[in-house]
Amino acid sequence: MNDRHPRSEQHSLSMMYGTYADILFVLFPFLVLGMQRLWDGRLYETLMRPDLSIAAAILAGLAIGKFVLGLVTNRDLGRYKERIVFFIALTLFAVLGPAIILMLSILGSTQVPGFVAFVQPILLIIAISLYSTAVSISNILTRFGTEGVDSGADYGDASTGGQHADEARPSPLDLPRRSGNDPL
Repeated sequence: MNDRHPRSEQHSLSMMYGTYADILFVLFPFLVLGMQRLWDGRLYETLMRPDLSIAAAILAGLAIGKFVLGLVTNRDLGRYKERIVFFIALTLFAVLGPAIILMLSILGSTQVPGFVAFVQPILLIIAISLYSTAVSISNILTRFGTEGVDSGADYGDASTGGQHADEARPSPLDLPRRSGNDPL
């Protein structure tokens, strides 16, 4: 087996770390607020405040951005647009809409119902899952879109012999060879 599989595995692992770093970065201020409320003995208040809905709305917005990025990356990927639009609608319907409604309801109400303490963490978990899915889909689509472009025509090298185009992938610093038709 060639070394393409370990590179793909390494790239997937790097994407996973990057995705969860984004999630932790978004959740950090809410962690600080939760720790402060824990210090004051009011941790339950965190579940009754709109903090988790705000975090879910932020992650939902980031997920929609990633889905749109995957949608507009390459015109040849048009066959996937219905699936991506479905995930955008799912994100709006399952996370962003409820998060905004919860934020407005919590802020506009003097008495917050107890079910909010259960709904907000579930909403946040769904938002994290959708964001992770959005990053994966966007990464797959952008990688799929660039594989057809990089498949060897621009980077032909006589030293690769009869190797497959994926095995003869250039380093990021290699520049494409000029053809005889270029004016420069």
